[in-house]
Order: sequence, then structure tokens, then C-alpha cells
Amino acid sequence: MERICLDCGHLVKGRSDKKFCNDACRNNHNNKVKSEDNVVLKKINVILKKNRSILANLNPQGKVKISRKKLAAAGFNFDYHTFTFNTQNGNSYTFCYEYGYLLLNEDEFLLVKREEKMWLS
Repeated sequence: MERICLDCGHLVKGRSDKKFCNDACRNNHNNKVKSEDNVVLKKINVILKKNRSILANLNPQGKVKISRKKLAAAGFNFDYHTFTFNTQNGNSYTFCYEYGYLLLNEDEFLLVKREEKMWLS
């Protein structure tokens, strides 16, 4: 039974379970497969980094109130974040890495920076 290389299409010789004609074709094929997944991850990471940067720039002191309009004008994407933190009193903080926000009302947010000691626990 003839086998064809999954990357280049040439005839594969050797073991019956061999899928590639050489290591270069194997590496090339696996890099193509991984790169398709990486495109999605890269796009999401770009958005997360931008969100983090916006929060950091608007919150140099570690805690500040800001309007939804100002966040949106800076290009903040509310659909992407790294995690949420729920407090004992029912508040839900949304974080992009160590910078986060709490919705105070429909048009106002409290921006915060998570302390290192809390971050490591």
C-alpha cells in the first residue's frame, strides 16, 4: 500500500505507520496545525493586553472612578478579561491581569489594581 506524505505529497517509504517522508515535512506540518490555533490566541492576547494597558493608563494611583464613556473612547473591550473576583459582600470585580474594575452604576466604574500580596495567594 502506497502512503503519501501529509505535508508535501511525496511517496513515503519505511514503516507502515509513517506519515511523513522526513523530519522537515513532519515539523512543517505540525507548525501549520499549531499556527492555526495560535492565530486565535494571538488575537485574544492582543485585546487583553490592550485592555490591561488602558486600565493601567487610566489608573496610575491604584484606585479611581471613571465613566463608561471614557473607557469606551480609549478602546476598551468589555467582552475580554482574564478573571472575575467576587467579594464577600457581593461585589464582582472584573480583571485584566492585575488591573480590574467594578461596575458602580450603569455609567461609572471603579478602577483598581490588585495588590501583589493578594495576587500571589
